[in-house]
Order: sequence, then C-alpha cells, then structure tokens
Amino acid sequence: MEERKKDVPLLEVKGLKKYFVSKSGKAKKTVQALNGISFTIREGETFGLVGESGCGKTTAGRVISCLTEPTAGEVFFQGKNLFQMSKKELKKVRKEIQMVFQDPFASLDPRMTIGKIIEEPLVIHKISDKAGRKQMVLEMLEKVGLQPEYYNRYPHEFSGGQRQRIGIARALILRPKLVICDEPVSALDVSVQSQILNLLEDLQEELGLTYIFIAHGLNVVQHISDRIGVMYLGKIAEIISADELFTHPGHPYTKALLSANPIPNPEIQHERIILEGDIPSPANPPSGCFFHTRCKECRQICKEQEPPVRQNGDRMVACHFPLEK
Repeated sequence: MEERKKDVPLLEVKGLKKYFVSKSGKAKKTVQALNGISFTIREGETFGLVGESGCGKTTAGRVISCLTEPTAGEVFFQGKNLFQMSKKELKKVRKEIQMVFQDPFASLDPRMTIGKIIEEPLVIHKISDKAGRKQMVLEMLEKVGLQPEYYNRYPHEFSGGQRQRIGIARALILRPKLVICDEPVSALDVSVQSQILNLLEDLQEELGLTYIFIAHGLNVVQHISDRIGVMYLGKIAEIISADELFTHPGHPYTKALLSANPIPNPEIQHERIILEGDIPSPANPPSGCFFHTRCKECRQICKEQEPPVRQNGDRMVACHFPLEK
C-alpha cells in the first residue's frame, strides 16, 4: 500500500475529451466541452478547478465520477483505468469516488427523509443490516454538524447550509477516498460558505480524504486547494500551486482572472485587464491557441499553432509566451 502511495497518484487524467452533439433543426453541432485535459492528484491533496462558466469544470467532474461517458481519453484511479472496468468492478470503485453537487436542494429527493437519503448508498452496496445502517447514518450526521433528531425530517425543512451538510454526509457515508465537490458553496450565503469550507477541511483531515474542488471564485479555491487547474474553453491553461496563484501566474488568462478578483482593501489597487470580445463557441473553437482571440499578448504563432505544454515540477502552462516571475 505504501509503495502505491509513493509511485502511483490516486487519480490520473490523460487526454480526457467529452463532446456533446446538439441539434438545431436539421443541422448538428458538436460541442467540445472537454478537449483533452490531463492532470494528476496525489492522495490527501485538494486539487482545485477554476474558470469561467461553460469552461468544462462540471463536465470534467461528472466524467471522472463516471456519471457521464467520455468521448476519448483515460482516467486512472489507484492505477486502474475506470473506462475499461466491467460493471461489477465499476460498482466497487463507485464507493471510492463520490460527488457533492452544487444545488443542495435539487440533489436531494424531496420525498425521502434525510435518514433514508444518507442511508441509500449503504442499501445499494449492501452494507450492514438495518440497525447497523441507522447507527452509521446517525454517526455521520454528527460528523457534519447535524442533530440526530433530524433523521426523520425532510429536505424542505432545512436551510441551504444544512442541506449541503446532508449532501456531504451522503457522499461520505461510504467512506470514499476521492470526493468531487462541484461548486458546493456557490449557492450559499458568504457566512455559511466559510462554515462549509471549514467542515470540508476538518473532514479531510479526520477521514483522509482527497478532493477535486470545482469553483469559479479564486479566493475560495485558493483557500482550500493545494494546487489549482485553470480551465478555459474545455482545456487546462495552467496548473499552479495555491501559494503562487496570486503572485506568479504563468498564463495570460490566469492573470486576467486575477485582475478581476476583488481585493477587500480599498487602499490596494491593481491593474484591471479587460478581456475583449466574447468567449468563442465550444462548437467552433479557434485554431492555434484556444485563448488567442482575447489575449493581448497574441502573436502570429498563437493563431496558427497549439501552444506546447511547459512542465516545471508540479507547474504546467500551455502558452507560447508564458509570463515570467
């Protein structure tokens, strides 16, 4: 087991692609939601995914969790390819990979009590008997900061923050190794966001969890992540440590995102970078560098050739002319 931890990452994503075919009348369009993303995650790490709406963050999470089938590429979990497993093998692995969804109300069945909602994964995987499952649910409610007497209540009786705690409890009841958090705090008040983030960090330390944390807020992602992948138009522009995100961005898109990030200090001013034009359509992505149509550093080679992936340790930048420190 120790040898696997040292030599094999918990999760390895290689050239992952997901295309959706949309119909408009008789015409068909292929939307390239994911266009060849690659990254690795070590056990116990939190890997953030950040970017504008529509960049493919949620699609990446759904494909990795096997909720959506990929178009191409590979995902290795503990050294095994998820997309080559039989249904029986995949069912076993599903216990190890769970997801916390963005909308804490839509993801909960309104006809079920929260006790039954949290217990359902245990029933599906035939874990313990009825009394044992109830005890496991009560213990998990306590871990996420909810009272045992909530067991027989329904989702509509709870606040948004409490519903998200229920969603977290359901994801963790099987004691997974990897939890994919799809914007778990974006629908919550700011004060509640901090409570949920602190809860996730405490549970990670207590249960030895690994997170993929998807969000569009840079401050939130930096707070909870070890490394961050910056996505744009179905690709990863940059992978950078959380410590270096605000100080040494390597991609012009990352720098533009940072310039739009509000600073809670009126005495500090920073240069605002305005990205001109709209985001290109994923149904018709630009040639060359995917960002060249909005990049102020764009040169002729950027329009014609896809940029090389420049790797330096854990850092990665996909740019012909990366920014210097």
